[in-house]
Amino acid sequence: MKKITTTLLCVAILMACTEEKQKTNNITVNYPETKTVDTVDTYFDIKIKDPYRWLEDDRSEDTEAWVEAQNNATFGYLDNIPYREELKKRLSKLWNYEKIGAPFKEGDYSYFYKNNGLQNQYVIYRYKTGEDPNTGTIFLDPNTFKEDGTISLGGASFSKNGKILAYSISEGGSDWRKVLIMNTESKDIIEDTLVDIKFSGMSWYKNEGFYYSSYDKPNGSELSAKTDQHKVYYHKLGTPQKNDLVIYGGTPSEKHRYIYGTVTEDNRYLLISPKVSTSGNKLYIKDLTKPNSKLVTIMEHTESDSYVIDNEGSKLFIVTNLNAPNKKIVTVDASNPTPENWVDFIPETENVLVPSVGGGSFFAEYMVDAVSKVLQYDYKGELIREVKLPGFGSAGGFGTKKEETELYYSFTNYKTPGNIFKYDIENGTSELFHKSNIDFNPEDYESNQVFYTSKDGTKVPMIITHKKGLELNGKNPTILYGYGGFNISLTPNFSISNAIWMEQGGILAVPNLRGGGEYGKAWHKAGTKLQKQNVFDDFIAAAEYLFGNNYTTSDFLALRGGSNGGLLVGATMTQRPDLAKVALPAVGVLDMLRYHTFTSGAGWAYDYGTSEDDKDMFEYLKGYSPVHNVKEGIEYPATLITTGDHDDRVVPAHSFKFAAELQSKQAGKNPTLIRIETDGGHGAGTPVSKIIEQYVDIYCFTLYNMGFEVLPSKANEKIKG
Repeated sequence: MKKITTTLLCVAILMACTEEKQKTNNITVNYPETKTVDTVDTYFDIKIKDPYRWLEDDRSEDTEAWVEAQNNATFGYLDNIPYREELKKRLSKLWNYEKIGAPFKEGDYSYFYKNNGLQNQYVIYRYKTGEDPNTGTIFLDPNTFKEDGTISLGGASFSKNGKILAYSISEGGSDWRKVLIMNTESKDIIEDTLVDIKFSGMSWYKNEGFYYSSYDKPNGSELSAKTDQHKVYYHKLGTPQKNDLVIYGGTPSEKHRYIYGTVTEDNRYLLISPKVSTSGNKLYIKDLTKPNSKLVTIMEHTESDSYVIDNEGSKLFIVTNLNAPNKKIVTVDASNPTPENWVDFIPETENVLVPSVGGGSFFAEYMVDAVSKVLQYDYKGELIREVKLPGFGSAGGFGTKKEETELYYSFTNYKTPGNIFKYDIENGTSELFHKSNIDFNPEDYESNQVFYTSKDGTKVPMIITHKKGLELNGKNPTILYGYGGFNISLTPNFSISNAIWMEQGGILAVPNLRGGGEYGKAWHKAGTKLQKQNVFDDFIAAAEYLFGNNYTTSDFLALRGGSNGGLLVGATMTQRPDLAKVALPAVGVLDMLRYHTFTSGAGWAYDYGTSEDDKDMFEYLKGYSPVHNVKEGIEYPATLITTGDHDDRVVPAHSFKFAAELQSKQAGKNPTLIRIETDGGHGAGTPVSKIIEQYVDIYCFTLYNMGFEVLPSKANEKIKG
């Protein structure tokens, strides 16, 4: 239904600077002028111009020059904000405390992740199980991979006896990974590096080898070309990667964009879960105890999300939302595992289930208005107890191996740094294992959940966090942060970057928008495809609640979100340019007519639909696509777009094109800038030094454009003008 005609007609010189110099708060912005091309796409006989199509070519010299010029303009602006260095010093100091993860056992050792404070990457330590954890020594230090920290550790998976480790690394933030295999005693790399692996775990079968997933290398740029045929491979130790067996995938007539292979803890079964999109999966099982056994179908369609969480011999425990939007656990025998034979084990409730298993128990974590409640069950499905949590917030990490007698879980909320607790599985008692030593006192802050009404009458929860005693005078700098998609839930979680915002007198408001998973599948579906506008309406209504209750006004509101949340910000600011003073779209999906043509973007169609589905879907996408809804003569918020040049999940062309549209059409004096992290990806693995710099720039830009001459904490929130 779509045809493309392209004629390259430069109508402006690439890097020429505009004659008009824009001033905002006395800082002059010299925008690089972006050339346009005569590219036209035709959808259902409707012609759509795409004048910045050339920015999609991440390998071209023109794009590279544009990136450099835009960064020069952006950093020229940021460098002139008077309190930038002061804020950087404070954030660096706040960040500089020891961070420790929960220990986990592999073989004869217990391992844990640790960061001494400002290390770019977390380090893996270990100690002999049973000994004092303080005797732990460095096992693997990703900070040695590259001096600037831009090569990071991805996943780490130990063989069943703990003697071999397979770990993945990411270079420059890319989703393409390499896998190295290490002898855990000698720490020697024992095989050639596996390459070109993407969206993959590593699941061991005994100590012989492991299953992993990847795509064939695409034609064209590996950072932007489409990848939509995932495969599961088996790597046998001691053999070259070229001999790795394809276990599932690669059939041209059957495209599965994400496929994962997982071995049960007892090594009995291999589970294969093919997915066409980010929601819904098929499910197959293979008996590894029987040579040449075939894959047996558990679920043959992708209309639900289902996975095996555990097994007792041939008895399978399956988590599913099939006919249970809030999820439940069922049991079935592996010899006849299809849904008609399923028996409820932990039935569906009115709250969304997020289960874990370990130590002979099931831990059913429920989201009650996005806040954790945890129940412990035995293998008969009988309730043992409710786990007593330290307070109102998010708990996680209740999984461990079957033979363990204790586990570790974390607890946090928007004002409480994450602490780790040790839990006695038999007695149900918790004790504090590690307390965060950050220079931040939660008792100085308050966090309250409110419910507001969206445009169509739907009640939406939101948690608002700020300093105690803050005067609600309508002049408080406020960040409204949202996501609203892909069944992802925003539960209360502490962030150092949020802490410094609140320390400066800022308010953090986080609504649980439709499209997320906080209220199950129905809540998710209510923010997808032809109902996507609900998400934007929920976000706008959240801002209006803040205005109506005198937390802030539009002059002191910033909209912030990343990835799908970047789309949220882009759509909201183009629909309601008057809503906020500042817009902060990060690594956003911003060209809704072409998102599915890049890397794994086609897998997002469950949430978005595509411009090629039918005319109604095309018109709907065109109606809110941020790139296509920037209009001449409109004063948009002061905008700082952030992205990374190695982002191969949401390719930076989305952000490039949106920035070009805004810069060419923005009316008024609000700056429109784009900050492009070089050797940076979608976010995972970003070095701490770069994270600190990014947040300092985001907050300085935000406060400066709200009119703060100095940091608000230093000026009794005295507003310029």
